[in-house]
Amino acid sequence: MDLPSARIDQPVWTRTLIAWHLVFYALLGITAVAALVTDELTSGRRVAYLALAGTLALIYRLLAMPAMVNRIRWQAHLYRALMIACVSGAVALYPQSIFLLFIVSPQIWLLSERILDAVSLSIVLLVAVGTAQLWAAGWSMDAFWDILPWMVISLAVSMLFGIWIEKVISQSQQRAALIEELEAARDELAEAHHTAGVMAERERMAREIHDTLAQGMTSIVMLSQTAAVELSRGAVDPAAARLAAIEDTARENLAEARALVAAFTPVALSGATLAEVLRRQGERFAAETGVDVQVSLDMADDEVAALPQGQQVVLLRAAQESLANVRKHAGATRVQIRLGLSADGVAIEISDDGSGFTPSARPSGYGLAAMRGRVEESGGTVSVDSAPGRGTRVQVLIPATGQED
Repeated sequence: MDLPSARIDQPVWTRTLIAWHLVFYALLGITAVAALVTDELTSGRRVAYLALAGTLALIYRLLAMPAMVNRIRWQAHLYRALMIACVSGAVALYPQSIFLLFIVSPQIWLLSERILDAVSLSIVLLVAVGTAQLWAAGWSMDAFWDILPWMVISLAVSMLFGIWIEKVISQSQQRAALIEELEAARDELAEAHHTAGVMAERERMAREIHDTLAQGMTSIVMLSQTAAVELSRGAVDPAAARLAAIEDTARENLAEARALVAAFTPVALSGATLAEVLRRQGERFAAETGVDVQVSLDMADDEVAALPQGQQVVLLRAAQESLANVRKHAGATRVQIRLGLSADGVAIEISDDGSGFTPSARPSGYGLAAMRGRVEESGGTVSVDSAPGRGTRVQVLIPATGQED
């Protein structure tokens, strides 16, 4: 019978062991008191009996209790051998102490690592105790036939009780192992969710930085380069206008950085509608690049304002990323931004007449990948239609349902 130490370490099992200790010492104390007050024992036998009871109490404390907790094999073997000797000697001196079997028989099973060991030692215990009873009765055949049925019944009860205890403990061990596995799986799942949350937050912050701060910095670099060229040519007024645009862009970047730290709504949408922000973005882009930017709405201003905040953020970031790509790659002269409702939801389309590219032959950069990730998180789709020499059209569609404010 396999009884690893992990089973003993369980709080319920520890409390059960304490109960076993109390019952053992209570029964042993009762037999000692009975031996003291009975008239059946001579003084010599009474002293011998009390010595055996004291020895049994001592070895139980020194050998059995540590063996039950720490699974020390030699202590278990030594205790059971001495226990069988003490109990059989006590029964030989005072047959009424036979009821000690009720507590010592389970100890054999508790301290055994295999069922075969427990069965063998149980038989040894009952044979020894039966022999002690027979000795006390004078070795008569009548006493033998009186004792035999009780020994057989005691052995059968001990076997059934011991095997039942072993099955209960085995099932408890399996349940404990299952609980440990479930707890480990729960901890792993919680760690995985935490890691996924951290990665998702990092990705979100990366997209926000790319769509706001990085694009703002790119605009500042291009404006400063243009201003430097104009100053070298003596064009003071155009350079001053560029410097003013740099200051405005830097202020907006600073506000966006503060909003990112505080996890607020984009600064551009905090005091204006999406339609107003798109028009303002188009005007600024035209002023910075000289590209003709047209913003058209196929929906009323109040319908735009009624869009959930989450949708407005996604649509705004899509427009910003598309304009950034036009600035860096397209070489376009005209850009069209169109916002409207469709049967499937709300859509924004950004098209240009630039150089275009082959989407299948050119891996998308981080900006387009970030746009796709943001839109897909909202349940939407991104489509890119482009070809060399005929411009690019980016369309973002977000379903009208399932969006959160």
